[in-house]
Amino acid sequence: TMAHSKALLVLENFIAGKFVPCSSYIDSYNPSTGEVYCRVPDSGKEEMEAAVKAAKAAFPVWSSKSPLERSQILNKLADLIEHDLEAFAQAESKDQGKTITFARTVDIPRAVYNFRFFASSILHHTTECTEMATMGCMHYTSRAPVGVAGLISPWNLPLYLLTWKIAPAIACGNTVVAKPSEMTSVTAWMMCKLLEKAGVPHGVVNVVFGTGTKVGEALVCHPDVPLISFTGSTLTAQQITEKSAPHCKRLSLELGGKNPAIIFDDADLTQCIPTTLRSSFANQGEICLCTSRIFVQRGIYSEFLKRFVAEAKKWKVGNPSDPTVDMGALISKEHLEKVRSYVKKAQGEGARVLCGEGVDSLALPTGNQKGYFMLPTVIAEVKDESCCMQEEIFGPVTCVVAFDTEEEVIERANSVKYGLAATVWSSNVGRVHRVAQRLQSGLVWTNCWLVRDLNLPFGGVKASGIGREGAKDSYEFFTEVKTITIKH
Repeated sequence: TMAHSKALLVLENFIAGKFVPCSSYIDSYNPSTGEVYCRVPDSGKEEMEAAVKAAKAAFPVWSSKSPLERSQILNKLADLIEHDLEAFAQAESKDQGKTITFARTVDIPRAVYNFRFFASSILHHTTECTEMATMGCMHYTSRAPVGVAGLISPWNLPLYLLTWKIAPAIACGNTVVAKPSEMTSVTAWMMCKLLEKAGVPHGVVNVVFGTGTKVGEALVCHPDVPLISFTGSTLTAQQITEKSAPHCKRLSLELGGKNPAIIFDDADLTQCIPTTLRSSFANQGEICLCTSRIFVQRGIYSEFLKRFVAEAKKWKVGNPSDPTVDMGALISKEHLEKVRSYVKKAQGEGARVLCGEGVDSLALPTGNQKGYFMLPTVIAEVKDESCCMQEEIFGPVTCVVAFDTEEEVIERANSVKYGLAATVWSSNVGRVHRVAQRLQSGLVWTNCWLVRDLNLPFGGVKASGIGREGAKDSYEFFTEVKTITIKH
């Protein structure tokens, strides 16, 4: 076993500008082979204590730098990640199971852009000022960084979502203690190697690896961490809310979705079908913005279903490092079992599985037989109250149902506890606006999916979260505002 463990990648925590070994480790699997390929620190209170201490110590110097100085450092970091884009993409694909193509074209470029975007946006904020001439007073606001930011990121878009938090936090002058998912920690560790070269002072960014129950909890409960930004499940968010409540922490929570696509009979199916396939199955369906309930108006229902299933069957599932595959492996054995169990439940309720899991056979390359793969799966005739239509499955499974009227579909689309994103397909502009206004959702895309302007608010309603992120919103979350009144 010694020879075996030598071949494994062993990660270390990054605290106060140094890599620090840990006393115990957890195994991380390569989802496409089912084998352990990496050991991740199993950190706890002690490591968290050291990280928060380092972040606190680094705060006075970092927060007093000008926005321009911080901007230059963020841009340098972006350049360094971009220079190593291929290595980062390979690592992300291997660690998470996503296709190399997706990692190359989506995850890593977006991580680079997150730093560039906030490096730019931090230079363009203005504060408010009002005058009260009759009182001889003027009021203005001033914004200052808050302190140590606790950042907890998930396993589906590891570096993409970690940098979406780190970039605004440090751009605003805060220091950071980040905990990536223990299942996908490699790219965060690789990023740490570039921080010093980019000019990030020691202690400004600390990354502590481990589980949510141990080190995540230590971060959330730490009295010197005034704010927590979390992306992940609604269940974990409830625990974070409870544990942080005694400290009155500021929270930004980006949680799950059960996102509807509403397809009216005047939709352009030549665009709608390929886009809805992507919105259902991209990144193995492991994106909080993925479409998992497809409502199709009765007039085009059977045509849509026939074409949609035919295209879904063409998706190639296999070794993520093969540039021709459309879908890689799911994150873990447990997660694959969970996703499969939903398909079984739907069948038990009398729904029809039209393609994918349990219907078509999956041929995998020799080295990937033990990987966590699943075919894109389309289920029809699912009842609205079924758990498959109510709960977030977070895998390559989508349910297609028919509807008759606009009024009816709005009510049905809104009948879940989530409200993150929705897509509407129609060539009627009036209808598009009407429906978008009435959907209980933080984001609505019409005739497209996942087209993002980072300037604008991102986030959900209901059980999909609290708070928004974006140029202005992230700036407001990561700074403390003060109103100053001057009598002259």
